Amino acid sequence: MYRFLLTPRWWGINVFVLLAIPFCIFMGSWQLSRFEGRVHDSRAATKQAASDQHETARPLASMLPVDTATSGRRVTARGHYGTQLLVPGRQLDGRNGFYVLTLLRTDSGKALPVVRGWLPGKADAAKAPAPPAGEVTVTGALQASETPGDDGVSAQGGLPAGQTAAISSASLVNLVPDKLYDAWVTLDKADSGMKAVPATAPEGTGLDLKAFQNLGYTGEWFVFAGFVVFMWFRLVRREAEAARDAALGLVPEEPAQEPVVSG
Repeated sequence: MYRFLLTPRWWGINVFVLLAIPFCIFMGSWQLSRFEGRVHDSRAATKQAASDQHETARPLASMLPVDTATSGRRVTARGHYGTQLLVPGRQLDGRNGFYVLTLLRTDSGKALPVVRGWLPGKADAAKAPAPPAGEVTVTGALQASETPGDDGVSAQGGLPAGQTAAISSASLVNLVPDKLYDAWVTLDKADSGMKAVPATAPEGTGLDLKAFQNLGYTGEWFVFAGFVVFMWFRLVRREAEAARDAALGLVPEEPAQEPVVSG
């Protein structure tokens, strides 16, 4: 009854099934490993952030460039505060407000963007406390330059003078004359009655939409594998039933065609 499985047509179907199932399982396992990797990175980043709050701050230069290993680590830098900008549209504790961003001019000749704190309400330069005068030493969490459009980072343009949507050297270079570090720092303790801005996890280490997309793709590939098996068994069953019916003489006869009468 199942001799039809050895026919050329079924050889092609069988080979396809034998290749499709391992491929779907491999792709599903790969997507699952991507999701598990993101979960591991998220847990590691959370654990690292907790330990970073208690570690000894290191000189800024020793922690550059910013990567997943140095993002969120405590650093220290000395210099004089200069240009001050506001970063509107930032939330903290579920409230809308803005960051107070001040450039710290260091002895290296470059300026380090420093988020001195957060204030509620609409961005208003009159509300932002003036930075301390003279040489200061800042200590806080090192952060990578933001990318407009990322979570919490506005991509809007046309802001009033003295404001920036993203804390990024690429954005700030058009607003200030200083040479800038490709990084920024959020202070451990905010200045002058402002709230400190907590450090964010390095990009790609959180359980974001991409992580759950990987999990969704995992399910899809395993469903595809099951669908291939289901369809193969269904085709085999239908073919076997057709072969059995033919052996029992139960195949319906094709209706006879009426003779064509020519005029």
